[in-house]
Amino acid sequence: MPSIRSLPEPQKKRRKVAHDTGVAADIKSIEDALASSVKASTSLNKLADLVDLVVKQQEPQVVSKGIYALYRIFTLIISTGKLSISGDDAAKAVKAWLWERLHAYTDFLLGLLKDEEKVLRTWFSVHDDIRWFFLRESVPVLEKAPKNRQLSASKNLLSILEKLSTFPTEQAELNEWWVPEFGAKPPKPKGANGDEDEDEPMPKEDEDEVEDDWRKFFEDEPAPQDIKQKSSRLHKMTIHQSLHSLSSHKAVFTRTWLTLLSRLALTGRESEEEQQEKKILAVRVLNVMHRGVLPHLTRPVLVMDWIAGCVDYGGSLGLLALNGLFTLMKDYNLDYPSFYTRLYAFLDRDVLHLKHRARFFRMTELFLSSTLLPATLLASFIKRLSRLSLNAPPAAIVMIIPFTYNILKKHPALMVMIHRDGDSGFEDPFLPDEPNPLSTNALESSLWELYSHRSHYHATVSVLCKVFSEAFTKPGYAMEDFLDHSYATLFDTDVDRKIKKEPALAMEVEGFGGNAKLDLFPSERPETDEDLVASGTKDIVKELWVF
Repeated sequence: MPSIRSLPEPQKKRRKVAHDTGVAADIKSIEDALASSVKASTSLNKLADLVDLVVKQQEPQVVSKGIYALYRIFTLIISTGKLSISGDDAAKAVKAWLWERLHAYTDFLLGLLKDEEKVLRTWFSVHDDIRWFFLRESVPVLEKAPKNRQLSASKNLLSILEKLSTFPTEQAELNEWWVPEFGAKPPKPKGANGDEDEDEPMPKEDEDEVEDDWRKFFEDEPAPQDIKQKSSRLHKMTIHQSLHSLSSHKAVFTRTWLTLLSRLALTGRESEEEQQEKKILAVRVLNVMHRGVLPHLTRPVLVMDWIAGCVDYGGSLGLLALNGLFTLMKDYNLDYPSFYTRLYAFLDRDVLHLKHRARFFRMTELFLSSTLLPATLLASFIKRLSRLSLNAPPAAIVMIIPFTYNILKKHPALMVMIHRDGDSGFEDPFLPDEPNPLSTNALESSLWELYSHRSHYHATVSVLCKVFSEAFTKPGYAMEDFLDHSYATLFDTDVDRKIKKEPALAMEVEGFGGNAKLDLFPSERPETDEDLVASGTKDIVKELWVF
C-alpha cells in the first residue's frame, strides 16, 4: 500500500506552474501588442481581452502581473490623450469604450481592497513593519488631500484603522516582520547607554580629607553646562531603529489619529450634508476609542478636546463620547468637574427612545457605580428617570425599575425616597428644570412615579414595580437581562408564556334553562305596542280580524 503524501504529486505541481507561466506569457504578449497599437493608433480590441483575462485569475502572482500590465497600458493610453479626444461619433464611441475598460479595471482594484483572505486581513494587524509604514505615510496623504476630498480620504483611513485589532504594548511584542531583513536587531545609537559618561575618569578622593566638605557646593561657581555633551544625547533614529522601538510605533499611531480627528471635528461651518457625514464617522470613531485607541496613544489626554467637543454636540454622538471621557477620567487622571452635570443633561425624553438606549444605561450604571458619590447626586438621577418613566415605553420602564433598585440597594441613604409619607396636599419639591444635579431637591422628594406603575396596563411592568414595596433582600439585578427589551421582545414573551389556568370562554347563567331566551341588554322602559310592531313580534292583521 503506498504511503500517504502530505504534498501534491510533482506532476500536478509542474502542470500548475506551467499553466501559470502560460497565462503570464499571454498577458505579456497582449501587453506588447496593445503597446504597439496605442503608438500606431490602431485597434485596441485586445484591451477587453486583457481585462477579462486578469479579472478571472486566482493566482496572486498572475494577478499581480496583470495589474501592472494594465497599469502600463492605461498610463500609455492616458499619456497619448485618447481618453480626452473629441471628434466625430466614431471617436466618441472609442472614447466611451476605453472609459468602460478603465472603470472595469478600477472596480477590480477596489475589489482587491475588500479581499476577505485571512492572510491579507492579518498583514496590517500582525506585521509590525507594514503597520508602522502605513501609519507614517497616511499622515502626509491625509494632509495633502484636496479640501473637497478630505472627508472621503478620512473615511477611507478610518475604514482601515477600524480593522486594526491588535497593537504592541511591550517591546518584546515587536517580533513579526513582513520583510525578514527588518527582523535583525538594529545597532544601538552612539551615547545611548551613557558611554561618554563611563569613559570619564572618576575623581579620586583625597586621602587626607577626613570628611566631605559639603559647604563648597554653595561657595563654588556653578559649572557651565556642556552644550556639546547634551546635544550628543539627541539622536534621530533610523527607520530600522524606529521599527524596533515601541515608542516610535506609538508616536506614528498617535500622529495618525490626531490628524484624522482634526479632519472630523464639528466646527458648525459645514454644510448639512457634510455635518451629517462627519457625525456618522465620529460615531464610528467613538465605538473604538476607549479600547482600540486610548491605550496605545503616547498621551491619551491629547484627544480630550475632540471628545469634549463631541459631548458638547449632544444627541447620540455626545452620548457615546461620554464613555471616552469617563475612560480619560478614570484611567488617565483627567480632571473634568462638570462630567456628572453633562451626564445629567442627557437624561431627557429622547434618551428613552434612542437606539443607543441600552448602551446609555450600561454606561450610566458604570458612571454611578462608585460608592463615594454623594446621595444628592444619585437622588437626582433616579428621580429624573422616575419622572421620565411616565411617558416612556414599557421596554424603557423595564430598564428603569431594576436600575433604580440597584442604586437604592447600594446606597441605603436613598431609601427615604420610597418610604416618605406625604399629606394629601403634598407638593413635590423636585426641580425638574434645574441643570445642576446637586440642587434639584430630589432627596427631599419621593419616587411616586414608579409607584404609579403598579397599575400599568402591561403586566410585566406592573409586576416588576411591586419590588419596591417588598423587603430589599433580593440581590441586585443583572442589567444585561433587561437592556435588550423592545416591543417585539415583550410581545414574544407574552405569546410564548405558558398558561397555568385556562381562561373562561363561556358561562352558564342560573335560572335560564331549556329554550328560555336571555335578554343580556334589557331596556330601561317597558315595551309598548309600537315596539312590538317594530320588532315584528306582534301580528296586526290577526288582531284586526278577531270577532
